[in-house]
Amino acid sequence: MAEPMGFFTDTTVCIGCKACEVACKEWNQLPARNGGVTEMTGRSYDNTLRLDGIHWRHVKFIEQFDAPYEGRWLLMSDVCKHCVQAGCLEVCPTGAIIRTEFDTVVIQSDVCNGCRACIPACPFGVIDINPVSGTAQKCTLCYDRMSQGLEPACSKACPTDSIQFGPIEELRERARRRVATLHQAGQTDAYLYGADPDGPLGGLNAFFLLIDEPEDYGKECRSRWSP
Repeated sequence: MAEPMGFFTDTTVCIGCKACEVACKEWNQLPARNGGVTEMTGRSYDNTLRLDGIHWRHVKFIEQFDAPYEGRWLLMSDVCKHCVQAGCLEVCPTGAIIRTEFDTVVIQSDVCNGCRACIPACPFGVIDINPVSGTAQKCTLCYDRMSQGLEPACSKACPTDSIQFGPIEELRERARRRVATLHQAGQTDAYLYGADPDGPLGGLNAFFLLIDEPEDYGKECRSRWSP
């Protein structure tokens, strides 16, 4: 068994460039929406809207107009959380969803029968059907790249190191130091979401540093739980 690997996403340094989205699409050869055309949605700068079967990375733009944050932007690159206790894996009837040697959760498209059982089982609304393959798909944490000792495409493309990849224990320690630094600088609302291995779902192998309530990031979590 290899060392558990994952992502630490520091939302305070995300600039919303969407380089991670582009890198993910390019590496995984994911189709564009509507048969090749991505239409403008009119919803700020967010035209991919959410994670689904063809969007495995999604940069969220949250504009806050109410006091005390008038004019504040929250930016976050969202992704599958690769839960340590993964509901999608538990309900899959064909064994298509597996836990890899890196402690990540991967859907094998050649085994998936498209039954959709995993979609409502995901508490974060991550999984959906890829209309081209007809199977359920989501982030694999670039299993093919990791197997060759390479960094996932999204974190490699991130220009600010908002998305950091590495061994989970190392990332957790790095994240704790980052929170402490922010607190010392006066950003006392900074905290880690999903980093606690004793927390719900056994912790997340893709966890986040946030500065507001999870719901304010539109994380689409169907079951509210404490960070």
